[in-house]
Amino acid sequence: MSRKLIYLIILAAPFTPPASHAKEAQPNIVLVFIDDMGWGDFSCFGNKDVKTPNIDRLADEGLRFEQFYVNSPICSPSRTAISTGQYPQRWRITSYLSNRAHNRERGMAQWLDPNAPMLARFLKQAGYATGHFGKWHMGGQRDVDDAPPITDYGFDASVTNFEGLGPKLLPLTLKPGQDKPGRIWADAERLGSGYKWMLRSKITGGFVDEAIAFIEKAANEKKPFYINLWPDDVHSPFWPPVDKWGNGEKRTLYHGVLGAMDEQLGVLFDYIRNSEELRSNTLILVCSDNGPEKGAGSAGPFRGLKTMLYEGGIRSPLVVWGPGSIDVSRAGTVNHTSVISAIDLAPSLLALAGVDPPENVTFDGQALADTLTGRSQTSRVGSLFFRRPPDRHTFYGVANLPDLAVRRGKWKLLCTYDGSDPQLYDLDADPGETKNLAKKHPGVVRRLTAEVTAWHRSMPGDNGRAYSRQSAASSKKAKMQRPINSSYGR
Repeated sequence: MSRKLIYLIILAAPFTPPASHAKEAQPNIVLVFIDDMGWGDFSCFGNKDVKTPNIDRLADEGLRFEQFYVNSPICSPSRTAISTGQYPQRWRITSYLSNRAHNRERGMAQWLDPNAPMLARFLKQAGYATGHFGKWHMGGQRDVDDAPPITDYGFDASVTNFEGLGPKLLPLTLKPGQDKPGRIWADAERLGSGYKWMLRSKITGGFVDEAIAFIEKAANEKKPFYINLWPDDVHSPFWPPVDKWGNGEKRTLYHGVLGAMDEQLGVLFDYIRNSEELRSNTLILVCSDNGPEKGAGSAGPFRGLKTMLYEGGIRSPLVVWGPGSIDVSRAGTVNHTSVISAIDLAPSLLALAGVDPPENVTFDGQALADTLTGRSQTSRVGSLFFRRPPDRHTFYGVANLPDLAVRRGKWKLLCTYDGSDPQLYDLDADPGETKNLAKKHPGVVRRLTAEVTAWHRSMPGDNGRAYSRQSAASSKKAKMQRPINSSYGR
């Protein structure tokens, strides 16, 4: 496998870009989508236990957004949404992609349909070099070995991990006192041609190396580039550098991985920053795919964790950097109020690139290019909808988790599939979702319940209702069908 391969992913949406953003030189775009990292894990978002100086510097020179949402509290659907600009339910990807039997049991597709509207494809058609580096997890994992390769989705090149079809970097593990590293997910060698083994503690750096090589190739070809850099080392199991193991407890290991990831990402950020041409015409966006795993990352002041529809599961930190794109007077500031989501990135980035997708493509996202670049503090219009993963009715010891959620203005409503058991929160006054106001505001509850249940019915269904009622024996059988270490992505 050539070490000069790269993985990039791009987002798109159908609309006429505002004239104010049409540029002779189309901006380069780098989307850093971090696996299982909480809202409060960057030190610029309040983490006191570990420093993330390279991300913090991006925030100091760019913008930080506090009300950015991903569109699912778990990996595969969240990645589908940010890649397509559409709700992942449209593509029947509603939880993490697993083995064939488990996917069928939950009423899910086996992989993302390659005909889905992909930002990468639209940018490629407009002359961009497109690449994906890092975790994919939208098809091609476990025993699903006939999924389309990543390059079928609009990418010129890709290098992934063990959950995607194509060349990959696979993880070696090493802890204090060991002389010889171990291997995990070795069966992934067969998922596409070409692989290289390297320490999991350095694997983000491996993807960074591939991304830099891809940028150099794009420069030689005089093309703008779109890169997805999607680190997976922040997902458990945690294997930080041996000098960062500390007491070996889960949160300590997580912080060791987080700090190492920031250091390795800094190589790419400095490479771009130190080039006058790249610095003046590159936009970097950094966010997380869902909330943190219990006992590892931090959701900050928010309730809930990964897999949950409470804020801690779906609200993500977002940092945007781009000296040539961001309003100079806003650099280094925090946007506390603009409500935006991952599905909005596609139309927004297309607007900034001056690219129109096909006329027959309709996205759920909205173009908020001025908000992303600090020229406005506008929020998305209307409601933002969520549906829980079908296999997450109960998780982390919490039973009867809400099935649906909707955010509209200051209000957040959660309920069951049929609209019963409503929980209503005023997020302006109560971002931690501690005071259920459903009984005090029955009119708001009726309106939002009608909206979210209508949206739910309009989307392809999954087996969430039936899955929550399965017997323990059936659930045990499904787990036994998964290969060793298949807890990754859960």
